[in-house]
Amino acid sequence: MKKIHLLINICIFLIAVSVYSQYNSKSEYNNIQLGYSKTTSILFPYAVKSLDIGSRDVLVQKAKGVENILLLKAGKQNFQQTNLTVVTSDGKLYSFILNFDDLCPTLNIDAGLRNADDKQLLFSLENENQKEIKDYAILALTKKNRVSGLNSRKSEIEMKVDGIFIHQDIMYFRVFLGNDSKINYDVDQLRFFIRDQRKSKRTASQEIEIIPLFNTSDFNRISDKSEITAVFAMPKFTIPEKKKFTIQVFEKNGGRHLELDIKNRNLINLEILVNL
Repeated sequence: MKKIHLLINICIFLIAVSVYSQYNSKSEYNNIQLGYSKTTSILFPYAVKSLDIGSRDVLVQKAKGVENILLLKAGKQNFQQTNLTVVTSDGKLYSFILNFDDLCPTLNIDAGLRNADDKQLLFSLENENQKEIKDYAILALTKKNRVSGLNSRKSEIEMKVDGIFIHQDIMYFRVFLGNDSKINYDVDQLRFFIRDQRKSKRTASQEIEIIPLFNTSDFNRISDKSEITAVFAMPKFTIPEKKKFTIQVFEKNGGRHLELDIKNRNLINLEILVNL
């Protein structure tokens, strides 16, 4: 009888150790350290369909042209611990705890926990029509029609959208960035996303990142007393009620950040591009 009790206790102990080990591994995997000067990438087994960030102090976007990789970076030094929730196209929910660690950030995460040789990038289907998208983006760049009222200005830096176009399932936004100051403007990030018009302090911000399929030129640096205009092609979308489409540009190692909001009424009079 004592031997039976001993065997039962040993089995319970082994099960407990196994469960603890799995939990501890999962807990470590779900905790991500983010840096301010380094980018963290998360690889998912399926395309990312939606994401929810617990704080605006963390910057998140999809890798350009890839559907199943998220890129994360601290938008603020020493941000308070927060979380990230991601839903992929197979219906799975992923939750991560995000912490600040500029010295030893997590660089790469495989959210599928698969074999190292089983990684696969899921490229956007729209890339197959890249030549056509490029041609219409250049057409939108040369159009004379202008829209007004969509601009933001700070410290002699101006950003504005002066043209919105569409052809079939692709929308084209013509974005102007001007630098009237005597200091070069180095762009750290340019982001496009849909978010709530108003955000309660107790409510997590909900953002849907929109990754351009193509752009006519990169906003890397706007020299002093100069300007640049580029067209960004994106999959067509509408803006739900009580939400807005936001464009953000962040200055590298600086504070001249700009934010521009576009509402659904601004999309009503967009221009249709004729077939080439």
